[in-house]
Amino acid sequence: MSLRKGSVVKPPVFEYMAPATVEETVRALARHGARAAPLAGGQSLVPLLNRRRVRPDVVVDLGRVAGLDTVRVADGAVRIGALARLRTLERHETLGAALPVLRQTVRLVAHPQIRTRATLGGSLCHADPAAELPALAVALGARLRLAGAGGERELDAEEFFRPGRTARRPGELLTEITLPLRDGFTHRFVEIPRHAHGGLPLVGVCAGTRREADGTVTAARIAAAGAADRPLRLRGAERALTGGPLTEEAVARALDAAASAAAPPADPHGDAAYRTALLRTALRRALAAAPHPGTDPKERA
Repeated sequence: MSLRKGSVVKPPVFEYMAPATVEETVRALARHGARAAPLAGGQSLVPLLNRRRVRPDVVVDLGRVAGLDTVRVADGAVRIGALARLRTLERHETLGAALPVLRQTVRLVAHPQIRTRATLGGSLCHADPAAELPALAVALGARLRLAGAGGERELDAEEFFRPGRTARRPGELLTEITLPLRDGFTHRFVEIPRHAHGGLPLVGVCAGTRREADGTVTAARIAAAGAADRPLRLRGAERALTGGPLTEEAVARALDAAASAAAPPADPHGDAAYRTALLRTALRRALAAAPHPGTDPKERA
């Protein structure tokens, strides 16, 4: 490995803590506040530490906290502990049958070696606006439960993600993610990668629609990654699709609405106009991949 002059590959000095319960973890986080960094799978935090992009006084390792890696499908929802590994979600048969789009999207994240360690909660709290799972959470209407010194609270995914950050307060711990199972909805996640599979996409879109037997779209939920400074809910595109069949004209209106709402960043991988064009392409592909009502139930999510 070649390093540029001045590169740093050793983390700063910090205190290490490894609590065993949620209560102990919350106390540790509350005591140190913004100076504490929770460590879940480490796939985002460890590189940031090694590059000294973050310099916490305390790293609170969540790996020993009991009860935060459960996966339950019941009462019309999927409930996933924040420490559930992505590889576990990818291989979970009951979850895959109940919410196929989650498995489909997880398989787009990085590589199997990364997914073996990465956690759902860690991915959401890292909140990269180009990442797949935050956009999926917004599209599915996820609820995120946070525990803090003052008790628990729940936020919608749209409330949780802010420009460049999340609504998690210093001292709070994300404990559970609830994904509602919406009757009749089918979802697809389509992304356009920067180079090859495994990296962050240039743009990604999760599109979900509910359609009647005659093809009429009665509801839609769409969110994009890489289209703004946070996962972007495309409400205008949803409205453009709702109330009629999924015709080429309706899709065109949805693409125009998505492009109008987008405010993608410009970077060496592409300027804003290029990313907006890719958003249109990804949304068109996601809508084209949606199965028609009456197809195999396994295709629904």
